[in-house]
Amino acid sequence: MDNLVTDFIQYLKEEKKLSQNTLMSYQRDIEQYIGFLHGKNVENIQQSNKATIATYMAWQNSQGRAITTISRSLASIRAFYRFLISHDFIIGNPTIGVESPKVEKKLPQILSVEEVKILLDQPNKMGLKGVRDKTMLELLYSTGIRVSELITLNVSDLDLSEMTLTCRHSNRERKIPVNRRCIDLMKEYLERVRPFMIREKTEQVLFVNTNGNRLTRQGFWKIVKYYTSKANIQKDITPHTLRHSFAAHLVQKGKNLKDVQMMLGHSDISSTQVYLQIANGDA
Repeated sequence: MDNLVTDFIQYLKEEKKLSQNTLMSYQRDIEQYIGFLHGKNVENIQQSNKATIATYMAWQNSQGRAITTISRSLASIRAFYRFLISHDFIIGNPTIGVESPKVEKKLPQILSVEEVKILLDQPNKMGLKGVRDKTMLELLYSTGIRVSELITLNVSDLDLSEMTLTCRHSNRERKIPVNRRCIDLMKEYLERVRPFMIREKTEQVLFVNTNGNRLTRQGFWKIVKYYTSKANIQKDITPHTLRHSFAAHLVQKGKNLKDVQMMLGHSDISSTQVYLQIANGDA
């Protein structure tokens, strides 16, 4: 069965073009499931059935695993069996009829407009890092882009004259308008700061760390945590909180939901509709 897992992950990598983090998540879920099967003396994947999977779901619950973890695990197992069927390793799909545990959807936490202002005012613009951090935070909030999109930006993705930013996510590309305030910050960063932070003049990365390398998700997360603490904001803020706040504030101001969807890069409008609940005071 271990060879099937290897084939499955290779398929996801080469055919589905999934990210490394997603591949690791799938592999972890399936390897844990296969380990469970071995523990039940199931040595052939064709011996597994609906009852086997239901038992595994119940076992995960008995181990105190979160509903979201169990739900994700079942989604991975479903994908695994679909792969096995499409490649003629098995005939029937034992996941049919196995219900995913109900996940209580919580509305995302957002910052108030005043809290955003306080947070964005924290970086000290007298230093190189301060200007860089101020620019990144402002860009994140004023465009609603994902952190993964922020750290993968190159200089060529920013069009100062058109005041737009080109972002790429899951093989999709979109252009986002950038306001004048943020454009002015970007110009200052590009002219006064970035030349002294990069190692090579040919470097294309937009935002770099103090070593001149591309900033990482972990690096940006630490920056947000630092300024959150400095601003004395008691909410549990993550980099994604600024994206949520951006969207919620737009909806609160009456922005068309379809426009917000396009700016956020949501493929499904249902992902954007959650901000209507926040705007209506359900948060």
